Amino acid sequence: MKVLWAPWRMDYILSDKTKGCIFCELPGQNKDRENLILYRSSHNFVIMNRYPYNNGHIMVVPYVHTHSLDALSDEIMLDFMKVTQHAVRSINKAFMPEGFNMGINIGKIAGAGMEEHMHLHMVPRWAGDTSFMTVFDEVRVIPEHILSTYDKLYAAFHS
Repeated sequence: MKVLWAPWRMDYILSDKTKGCIFCELPGQNKDRENLILYRSSHNFVIMNRYPYNNGHIMVVPYVHTHSLDALSDEIMLDFMKVTQHAVRSINKAFMPEGFNMGINIGKIAGAGMEEHMHLHMVPRWAGDTSFMTVFDEVRVIPEHILSTYDKLYAAFHS
């Protein structure tokens, strides 16, 4: 039997699940640390993935509710890329990864979990970050509590 100790998941399991779009709802709640929002610009925000593939897995999200890049104005798109650039610098400052995986999944068939609101995933990578746990047991180990990661990233985004 595989057992992983992850007591912070109980809050999610017992919480009310939102029926709307989290990318539209969370920024308006003004609970940035609780909602893992790291940074806000005029047209986009950066939020941590609550169920990360790796330490520091974040998403860059436009405030505009759309599933399409075509629906973003040039001004929003420019800001989207500037925020993405700032995110790379901030993660480099906080964690010094050796590389990144970045991607936008558009459409359910492409793997979009939140297909109605586009967003860019950014996952920092290090040599050896897929250990025997991932390879043999299909288990990912995240070595740091998510709020500790949030605090480090928040400081890097705002310094």
